[in-house]
Amino acid sequence: EGSQYNKLFMMYCQLEMVLDLVLVAKHFGESATDTPPPQIPEGMVLIPVGEFQMGSSHIFDAQPVHTVHVDAFYMDKYPVTKAQYVEFLNAKGDRYDRYREHWDWHIVQVGGTYYAEVGYENHPVIRVKWYSAMAYAAWVGKRLPTEAEWEKAARGGLTGKIYPWGDSRDDSKANYTRLNQDHTTAVGTYPPNGYGLYDMAGNAWEWCLDEYNHDFYRTPPSRSPNPIAGANSIEWLISNFRDVHSHRVVRGGYLNRQLVPVAGRFRDRPSSGIGAGTGFRCVKPVSD
Repeated sequence: EGSQYNKLFMMYCQLEMVLDLVLVAKHFGESATDTPPPQIPEGMVLIPVGEFQMGSSHIFDAQPVHTVHVDAFYMDKYPVTKAQYVEFLNAKGDRYDRYREHWDWHIVQVGGTYYAEVGYENHPVIRVKWYSAMAYAAWVGKRLPTEAEWEKAARGGLTGKIYPWGDSRDDSKANYTRLNQDHTTAVGTYPPNGYGLYDMAGNAWEWCLDEYNHDFYRTPPSRSPNPIAGANSIEWLISNFRDVHSHRVVRGGYLNRQLVPVAGRFRDRPSSGIGAGTGFRCVKPVSD
C-alpha cells in the first residue's frame, strides 16, 4: 500500500508541475499577444533587420559584392514631394538660406509664400542640395538613409538582381530615358518593389548620408554592421552636416538617363543637386 501511495503521490506532483508549466506558458503567451506591434509611421514602410548582399560584380565602384548587416528601419514609401517640401520652405524661411536652397522649376514664390505648381504637387522635389535634404529630414524628425540602407530597401528582398524587380529592363516599372515621360511623374505612378517602396529606380536621383568613396567596398569598414562612409557615426554626421564639403552618394537614377542598376553608385557635391535632378526620401530607425 505504501508503495502504491508513493506512486500516486509522484504522479500527482508531476501533474501539478505540468499544470504549472501550462499556466506559465499561457501567461507569457498572453503577455506577448497583449503587446501591440510597433506602430509604423504614416507614409513609411518597415525594412526588416538582417543581412543582404550589397554591390555588383559588373560595376567598378560597387565591387566586390559583400554581406552587410543593417538594423531594422522605416523608410518613406515615396520620395519627398514638392507639396511636402513647400511646407518646409514656408515653415523655415527663405529659399536662399544655404541650407534650404533648391532650384525646382515647379516651386514658385508668390507674395512671400511658396507653392507647388498645379499638377506637380505630388511629383518628387528635385534639384535640392544635400544640405537642404538634411535640413528637411531634421525638420520632420527623420534623416537621410545610409547607402547600405538605401540599397537594401531598393532591392525589396531580392538577392543578386539588377533592378528592384528583377534582371530585365521594363518600361512599365520606372520612368527613365524619357521613354515614358518628358518630365518627372507623380510618385506612385509605377509599381512598388517587394517592400512596398515606389520610385527606387528612375524619376529622380536620391541623396544618401554617405561620403562617396569609390574604394569603400574594398575596405573593412564596409563589412561592419550599419556601415557608413566618411563619418565616425550617423549621429556625428547629422550634428555636423553644415561642415561637410566632400561629395555625397546619390542613388536611383533620373528620368533622362538609362535605367540605373540597383547597385549603381553616383556622386555629387553637397552644394549641388541642380543639374542632376536630385531629390531624396527619409528614414527613421525603429528604435526611435
